[in-house]
Amino acid sequence: MPDPTLSFFKRVSLAFGSFFSTLSSPGYAARVQDLREHPEAAPAPAPAPVAATPAPLKPAGPDAALQLLALLQRDARLIDFVQEDLSGYSDAEIGGPARLVHEGCAKVLREHFTLAPVRLEAEGSRITLESGFDARAIRLTGNVVGQAPFKGALSHRGWRATDTRLPTLAAGHDATVLAQAEVEL
Repeated sequence: MPDPTLSFFKRVSLAFGSFFSTLSSPGYAARVQDLREHPEAAPAPAPAPVAATPAPLKPAGPDAALQLLALLQRDARLIDFVQEDLSGYSDAEIGGPARLVHEGCAKVLREHFTLAPVRLEAEGSRITLESGFDARAIRLTGNVVGQAPFKGALSHRGWRATDTRLPTLAAGHDATVLAQAEVEL
């Protein structure tokens, strides 16, 4: 028999857990739909345990992001390039600096990350996503209706970082200083 005295916070936790379970598990969603359509029916045998709450979110500290931004500024002058007003320059005049920024950004990525495509198929190829595909790594676009399997064209292979090699920060390092001001004497 269900407990009719669930506290408000227990019900909120249950609602969030049920929401995410319904989105991620077609079997769970079908059981919820059946229960909503036939509330008088006796409950089915207990399904496999489903987490009542989503995994706790871990706050992302700004230091790693600021460190990466500082590396992109150091090797590619990315901040200088993006902060520059380019409206007064022709495309030909922008091309040279853009090439330097591109080369510097590529250098930072090669030195500090190992990258691999999420999908190995060529872009434009037709693929089928079976039930249970990793929705954290694949985003469906276009007319998304129904349930898997989904058939579509791979418009972008995606990227996954398989290794990260950021330098260790010294104690007392101010990560908010992305590039020191320069004073020529």
